[in-house]
Amino acid sequence: MTQTSSQALLERLPTVRGGLTADASMASLTWFRVGGPADVLFRPADVEDLSAFLAACPLDMPITVVGVGSNLLVRDGGVRGVVIRLGATFGQVEILENNQLRAGAAALDMSVARKAAAAGIAGLEFYAGIPGSIGGALIMNGGAHGGETCDVLVSARAVRRSGEIVTLTNEDFSYSYRHSDVPADLIFVDGLFQGTAGERATIEAHMAEITQKREESQPIRTKTGGSTFKNPEGHKSWQLVDGAGCRGLVRGGAQVSEMHCNFLINTGAANAGDLEGLGEEVRTRVKETSGVSLEWEIKRIGELAHDD
Repeated sequence: MTQTSSQALLERLPTVRGGLTADASMASLTWFRVGGPADVLFRPADVEDLSAFLAACPLDMPITVVGVGSNLLVRDGGVRGVVIRLGATFGQVEILENNQLRAGAAALDMSVARKAAAAGIAGLEFYAGIPGSIGGALIMNGGAHGGETCDVLVSARAVRRSGEIVTLTNEDFSYSYRHSDVPADLIFVDGLFQGTAGERATIEAHMAEITQKREESQPIRTKTGGSTFKNPEGHKSWQLVDGAGCRGLVRGGAQVSEMHCNFLINTGAANAGDLEGLGEEVRTRVKETSGVSLEWEIKRIGELAHDD
């Protein structure tokens, strides 16, 4: 969409207290650092601002929600309609009684683990191994190192497309591996989590072990998007990718990581088409060599560039 068209779309939207930006860069919001612009980017001031916007937004307006962009690939043609990104006001972590805490959807998973540890709350250390935010963890049952969101979530608040604010219990998510069955129109704003009493030093030592393992085994210092494919039942994706001869495989400026071959890397000159194309080539080779169909874990949004 042209900048003029984006500006015209902006004029159809309700007045907000947060920020509305036409033709906004998405590449700067993702860890891959690629992708076309959003027609409009909305950063709500708070839950009430988000609710009011959704209630007044034209029903034919496409709406896409993004988190910190750690597991996101935005295609080169950009994203039509409104992209909503929750900011700092949605990133607070509050320690409650009885070893509970409430975390905003924009809170980094690592921050939640650290706040819990400082308060002597055990059971949330696994979040130290997830490079994302709580909003994504809620939707995808984020987990690592033997722990998952379904193990610790009590309830979560969300805003419907109608603007209604609702609360869901853990059971409402119908969690399974890296999946939930919540309606697609829900925008999560925070979650309530239950831990157990623990010793701060013990909890922090466990987190340090998780962090060290991650640094030793994953290319976290590169432009990457985290785990590319979900682990199929009975298999590990990296082993299937490695067995298909894809370790180090290159397409344009994209590469399968030499360190951990379930990670794709932007070596510096990649576009989204390079990365997605490389991922599809890996899926094809794995299918041919093992018979297993890998499923993307990275979320891919937006439109292909006109020349793709």
